[in-house]
Amino acid sequence: MKQMRRPPKYCQGFEDRHGKIRWYYRRKGYPLTPLSGLPWSPEFMASYEKATAGEKIEVGRSKSVPGTVSALVVSYYKTSDFQRLSESTKTTYRGIVERFREEHGTKRVSHLQAQHVKKIIGEKAATPAAANNLLRMIHLLMLHAVDLQWRRDDPTKDVKKIRHRTEGFLTWEERHIEQFMAYHKLGTRAHLALSLLLYTGQRRSDVVRMGRQHVRDGWISIVQQKTGQLVEIPFHAAFKDVLNALPVKNMTFLTTAQGKPFTPAGFTNWFREMTKEAGLPDKLSPHGLRKAACRRLAEAGCTPHQIMAVSGHKSLEEVTRYTVAASRRELATQAAPHLQGWGKTRT
Repeated sequence: MKQMRRPPKYCQGFEDRHGKIRWYYRRKGYPLTPLSGLPWSPEFMASYEKATAGEKIEVGRSKSVPGTVSALVVSYYKTSDFQRLSESTKTTYRGIVERFREEHGTKRVSHLQAQHVKKIIGEKAATPAAANNLLRMIHLLMLHAVDLQWRRDDPTKDVKKIRHRTEGFLTWEERHIEQFMAYHKLGTRAHLALSLLLYTGQRRSDVVRMGRQHVRDGWISIVQQKTGQLVEIPFHAAFKDVLNALPVKNMTFLTTAQGKPFTPAGFTNWFREMTKEAGLPDKLSPHGLRKAACRRLAEAGCTPHQIMAVSGHKSLEEVTRYTVAASRRELATQAAPHLQGWGKTRT
């Protein structure tokens, strides 16, 4: 018998007096929030994301004892540094901070020492990326504590990150792209999704918002949700054919099966299913197509600044990796004929 997938964290279902199952986001310190649809559906995940992004209610604040980690978190959420973050980044930060708060909220901020931080981070060594993200958030909280004069120093200053090697999201190769498009033909939602990701080089949070309102004179102009950066991208020739195949009834290019806009998380879940249907590796993700777009630009000879104009990256460091890799590939291509002649007997 196939087991039912567990609902997302803090979600509870109740049967009302009419026999209908109703779902709620139920979490201590947050308002009880009704959720739409069934668990893991696009409609459900959209309401779930909104519930998880909600501010802590005042009751939680009144129970925070001054000088404790819990009180520090409440104060940090009100800082301009936190308020200036994008909504998606706020949600990410809250997820990490609230887990730290649940474990250590009643402890005094002034009592936290470097050895305590090392122990907390060390206990998460099995997941280096999560451990380092937690270290970063504790660092931000401690800097705020110094600003509040709750302590004189930052106990995370000499705590080293856990070393680990990762290539991040797997970059789509040309064979992956060809296989996907061969399976999901022009005119399908899956083909449209890949085209938007590949030909614009944008993040999923921006791709799911794109629509005809962002198109003008053969260009797509959109303000990135994460960075606030305006990017303007000329149409790729193949992308024009994709847009011409779209119905004109929706302003948003990508919609769910119910005709509603995707949430970023819901889009990723759906797109991974489309990738599996095409017989491609599970590790391929929407973000891997953003990397593929940057790779293509680098292989075409674009400079880091030219790539940044399309991708919206604010740091040269990340996009430089693509140009360096492309340069190495070109040099290797030039060197190949010499390798083929190596070892032959000369007469």
